[in-house]
Amino acid sequence: MYALKKLPILAVTVFVIAICASSLSAQTNFQGGIHFNAGFPQGELKDQIDRNAYGLGGQIFFAPQKSPLALGIELGWMNYGSKTRNVPWGPTIPDVTLDVTTQNNIVQGFLVLRAHMPKGPIQLYGDALVGFNYLFTETKVSDEDDLDEIASSVNFDDHAFAYGFGGGLMVPIYTRNVARDGGKALQVSLDGGLRYILGGEAEYLTEDGTRIISDVVIHTPQISKTDMLRLHLGVSVSF
Repeated sequence: MYALKKLPILAVTVFVIAICASSLSAQTNFQGGIHFNAGFPQGELKDQIDRNAYGLGGQIFFAPQKSPLALGIELGWMNYGSKTRNVPWGPTIPDVTLDVTTQNNIVQGFLVLRAHMPKGPIQLYGDALVGFNYLFTETKVSDEDDLDEIASSVNFDDHAFAYGFGGGLMVPIYTRNVARDGGKALQVSLDGGLRYILGGEAEYLTEDGTRIISDVVIHTPQISKTDMLRLHLGVSVSF
């Protein structure tokens, strides 16, 4: 599960690999993007979580040339709660303090089928998604500047099957024409979209789900479906 916490970095890495791999194939079109994500809990999840989630994500698509369909993968991370307390290093060193931060996070991974309009000043698309929601709470200890992480632990985690649908649009802001500029065609676009994600039942901790009483940590998990409305804004590159 530790690898799942690093998915935002993985998404960027896979995006770079796809750019390099595209030079090996003249018969396939690729598209990769990096986005800011905002998640709005729905239904039972909204009853338990009283704030929105924010984070980053990445996606990669490929499709035969001139095809209106594309197949891709999408990975994203969002934080839906965080608390920090300042504590002394220990009973013998009370004048040195550390930050103890507990964060509630959700990682989403999907296989995506996209129907799109690859040409025009505004390019519309519709997506169907199937994958998972992974919710985990992590506590880390760091110095007061939050620059040096001393230790960390995953306190609680669970996952659930998820699927959804949505759509969006891309507005090209740069295009490299093969006939005019030479080389492989390239297009950079602003990308905005909205998805409704239907998530199965999972157990998770909320921002107030961890308490410390007499030096004993007490977790109070919630259980519910994990539906979410998610907005993404970012940049996509087609090549």
